Amino acid sequence: MAVELPITGACLCGGVRFEISEPLGPAGYCHCTRCQRRTGTAASVSAQVARGSFRIVAGRELVRRWTPPQGFVKAFCGACGGALFSHHPEDPDRLSVRLGAVDGDPGVRPSFHQRVETAAVWEPLPDDGLPRFEGPAPGIASADGPQIAP
Repeated sequence: MAVELPITGACLCGGVRFEISEPLGPAGYCHCTRCQRRTGTAASVSAQVARGSFRIVAGRELVRRWTPPQGFVKAFCGACGGALFSHHPEDPDRLSVRLGAVDGDPGVRPSFHQRVETAAVWEPLPDDGLPRFEGPAPGIASADGPQIAP
């Protein structure tokens, strides 16, 4: 799937804007309890970003971060609360962007469901044919919980 570069995106209020200069990597749904509580939804959808291809172009001063006891650092807009991206706590270039923050077509589609063991009981997992994993998807840098090699 061809995508026009750079990929652009923003938070809900538009105060934080970003660009991604390379096509996005694997994308997937995370059904962990942390993502449910962070988003207020049944799952979070994120895609891996190539090292060095992400940059904030406006509103850097609005970006706030929360570092959970385990997992990636969560970045959001301090003005509107819009989720933006997450990154490895020791390697900020190991980053995943929230697909809901991307303008237009991100050029990737979710290709897996991870942490299905904690999926919301009030919204059944869709019968979409995508692989389902208890815990992190193999070979994918998990945004929550123990880190695995991409």
